[in-house]
This record gives sequence, structure tokens and C-alpha cells, in this order.
Amino acid sequence: MLDVTVLALHTWTLDTTPLAEVLRVARATGWDAVELRRIDWHRAVEQGQPAAHVERLVRAGGLPVACVGVEAGWMWAEGDERRRLLGVFDEQCARAAALGAPRVMSPVDRGRGDPGRAAASVREIGDLAAKHGVRLAVEFNSQAEQLNALAPMREVLARAGHPAVGLLLDTYHLWRSGATLAELADVAPGEIAYVQFSDVPQSGLEPGKATDRLPPGRGIVPFAEFFALVAAKGYRDPVSYEAPNPAAWARPAEDVAREALAATRAVLPR
Repeated sequence: MLDVTVLALHTWTLDTTPLAEVLRVARATGWDAVELRRIDWHRAVEQGQPAAHVERLVRAGGLPVACVGVEAGWMWAEGDERRRLLGVFDEQCARAAALGAPRVMSPVDRGRGDPGRAAASVREIGDLAAKHGVRLAVEFNSQAEQLNALAPMREVLARAGHPAVGLLLDTYHLWRSGATLAELADVAPGEIAYVQFSDVPQSGLEPGKATDRLPPGRGIVPFAEFFALVAAKGYRDPVSYEAPNPAAWARPAEDVAREALAATRAVLPR
């Protein structure tokens, strides 16, 4: 079997379930770790809890944190908004470090801008990540205007050349953007900082929709080949199941988590 020792459950997968219950379900159903989002802290504050409440819940839940999400928009932001986003990034890196998470992740900006400016921002934010001893994984978005595929994302990161920053490979965005296994084979092992996964529907894609994600084996992603390729490159870090879908949110969280884990194990190459 593929040498993946840590399968993480992303909290967006069970978005309508309270965080404390997500953590309980993840452990009860056999997941090895969890991935947290910035909104998990926002929701705690909205419910009258201090931000540190999230850390207490996670520690009580007993599972390690594979990754912590930050807020997107920092690549081409200016002025006060840029300062705010850099502050958010710094805060999330500190939270990741406090929870023992070795990495943070950020999607790219959704609009358009100068690639040189994006690379400079990557270097700046990479310094912030390194200060906290974490690595940043940057995810292209298949529905972004510019950084919507593997090639332009690799170009920006290569131009930045920061050792604390790497690629986030997400099967949903990869196959939604038309990526191929041959393109992935060209990615150097050192470029890969993190992996997220979910399946892409066979029935076709709806523009603007991102919450149609499915468990492995129900769509078009060749998971056995993908995981084998990633393993062949020496990737041994966690892989995170990120599959937001209203149909899943309407079902019992424990059923969704258990079925997704079984579906994942079924597609790991043997």
C-alpha cells in the first residue's frame, strides 16, 4: 500500500457540524489528523469564546493538526488591506506552531495581477512562515482568473524561490483545471508542500461552484495513479480530505467521515 501514514480530515468537509463534534467524529471514525481553517477561530469568537478555545478543543480532541488555513488575498493587496492580511497570516502561523502543525495553507488570489508582484509577496509571506517554523503551501484555484492551473502556479513559486514555500496539490483543482498525470510527473519532489484530495463529478462542472466535491472513486480523478506518483516523489506528509458538499452536510457527520475514510483507503495503491 502507498506509504501514507497520516490521513487528515478537513473541517470544511463537515462544515455545518460544530468543531467540537467534528473533532470527536474524526477520531471516532479513524482519521489520523485534522486540518483547520481560519473560520474555525472566527466561529468560536462569534459564539462568545476566546480564540484560544479552538486550541483547547483541538488538544482535547487528541488528534494532531496537519495544516492550518490562512486568509487569501495577500498576493496583490495594497495599503491597509495588505497590512491586515499580513497580520492575519502571522497570527495563523503562530496558531499553527502552537498546535504543532508544521504547515499553513493559502489559496491564491482570485483575480489578476503582476506575476512579479505575486512572487515578491510569496517571498515576504514566506519569511513570516519561516519565522514561526512552519511551511506555506500555496494552492492554485481552478476558478481563479489567472492562477488557475498548475503551470502558472509553479512559475510564480519558482520565481519567488523561497525555501519555506511550496505547492499545494489538490486533486479537485488539478482535475477541474484539466491537469494530467504527465504534468504532475514533471513536478520536482521539493516543490510539493502539501496534498489535499477529493473527487471531481463525472456529470460535468458548474462554473463558479466549488462545493460539489465527492469521496474518492465517485468521479474522474485517477486516485491510485495520483497517490502512487506522489509517493514515488518521496512525499510522506499528511494528505487531507477536503470535500465540502451540501449533500454531505445534510447527512450525519459520522456517516460521512466513516464512508470517506473507507473510500480513501479503497483507492490507495497496493
